[in-house]
Amino acid sequence: MAGTRSFYGSAKLDRPPSARPVFKDYLTKSPFQIELATVDSGRILRRSQKPSCLSLFSGAGGLDFGLEAAGFQVALAVERDEACCKTLRANRRWPILESDIADVEARDVLKASGLRRRNVDLLTAGPPCQPFSKSANWSPTGPRGLADPRADAIHRLLDVIEAVLPRCVLIENVEGFQSAGRESGLTLALSKVREINRRWGTDYRPTWRVLNAAHFGVPQLRKRFFLIAFRDGTEFDFPEPSVHSPVTSWETIGPLSKKSRPDLGMKGRWADLLRTIPEGHNYLWHTARGGGASLFGWRTRYWSFLLKLAKKAPAWTIPAHPAQNAGPFHWHNRQLSTAEMLRLQTFPQEIIIQGSRSDRQRLIGNAVPSLLAETIGRHLSLQLGYRKRLGGPYRLSVQRFQEPIPEPEALEVIREQYLGLIGVHNDHPGTGLGPQGRREQANLLVI
Repeated sequence: MAGTRSFYGSAKLDRPPSARPVFKDYLTKSPFQIELATVDSGRILRRSQKPSCLSLFSGAGGLDFGLEAAGFQVALAVERDEACCKTLRANRRWPILESDIADVEARDVLKASGLRRRNVDLLTAGPPCQPFSKSANWSPTGPRGLADPRADAIHRLLDVIEAVLPRCVLIENVEGFQSAGRESGLTLALSKVREINRRWGTDYRPTWRVLNAAHFGVPQLRKRFFLIAFRDGTEFDFPEPSVHSPVTSWETIGPLSKKSRPDLGMKGRWADLLRTIPEGHNYLWHTARGGGASLFGWRTRYWSFLLKLAKKAPAWTIPAHPAQNAGPFHWHNRQLSTAEMLRLQTFPQEIIIQGSRSDRQRLIGNAVPSLLAETIGRHLSLQLGYRKRLGGPYRLSVQRFQEPIPEPEALEVIREQYLGLIGVHNDHPGTGLGPQGRREQANLLVI
C-alpha cells in the first residue's frame, strides 16, 4: 500500500494470552445502537443497525457529516467553540457536549453518548492543527509543535482514548502533524499507543497516510493526515485514489458564480493588483520568472498571497484564517461566498453555517471535506463488519455542472500606484536561509 505507514510493520505485538481482553455477552441499551456481541471461539459476532461514533473536536461537522453518509451514527459530538456548536445544533439532532476536552471526564463522555467502555465502534478526533500547520512558518516563532500550548489537547485526547478503548480510532490533522521529529503529534501518539497496549492488553496498530482530497472527487487540492488504529490489531486498508478526472472549480461552483458581489470585494493595498493576475496564479506572476511585471522577488511572499482559482482545475485549499490578501480568490476577483466554500468542501447541501463571516470562514476552512470522510468511512465500516461491500454511489459526490467553461477573465492594466515597484528584486535565498531559517539558527547559537 504505497504511501501508508505503520508503526508496528508486519511484526506481531508480543503479549501474554492473559492480557487479551475478555468480552462477555451483553445487550447495550444505547438509543443509537442495538448491538449483540457473543464470544464464539474468540471471535466477536455483531449485529447492528449502525456503527457508533464518538466525535471529539467536532468543529462544524465536516468529518462527521461524511461518516454519517457512510452509515455511522454520531452518538456524541464534543466541541467547545460556540459557533461550531450552534452549527451542529442547527443541522443535526446529535447529542452535543459543549465543553473543552480538558474539562471533560471520560465517564461523562460515555454517559452522554449512551455507550460503554470498549463498546464504541469509532472514536474520531481532529485536534487543533495550528501548532503543526504550514501557516505557522510565517509566524514570528515558527511552527512550535508540541511546545505550543494548543498541543495540550493531544495529550488529553490520548487520555480519553485510553479511557474509552474504542474498537477503532481515527485522528486527522494537517500534513505537518507527522513532521518536526520529537515535537510531532505523531511521535506522541505512537508513544502513547504503546503504553495503552501494554497496560490494557489491546493491540492498536496505527497506520497513517496523507491523502489529497482531490484524488477522491473533492474539487479542492487539500492534503490531510489520517491515523487509524483498530483495537484488535487489524491494519486499516486505506482507500486508493478513485478519480481519474479531477472535479474542477467550474463544475462545482459555476452555477453560484455571480460576477457582481460588492459585499465580497477584496479590500486593502493590493485589491487592484488582483485584477492583473490570471486564473490559477498568485503573486509569482509578477516576478522575474512570471509573465507579468517584476513587482516582487521569487517566493518572498506566502503562497496564498493574491492566489486565484482557475475554472479548469480543482480549487486551492480553503483556509480557516486567511490574511486580507490571502486567497484563494474567485476568478471574478472577489472572496468566495459561504455557499461556494461549502460546495468546495463537499458539505451536504442542506447544511447551514452559523456565525459571522469570519466564523463561517473559520468553520469551513478547518473542516475535513465531507466526501473524503465518506470515502474513509465506507472502508472503516467494511473493516468493522457493518458493510458487506464498498460499491454504490457516494451520497456526497459532486454533481458536475455541465455548462461550457467560459473564457478566462480579461486582465486589467497595472495601475499607477504599483508602477513604482517595478524593478530588480531579490529572490528567496532557499530552504532554511529565509527569515524563519535565520531565526532558528540564531536560537541555536543562543543555546
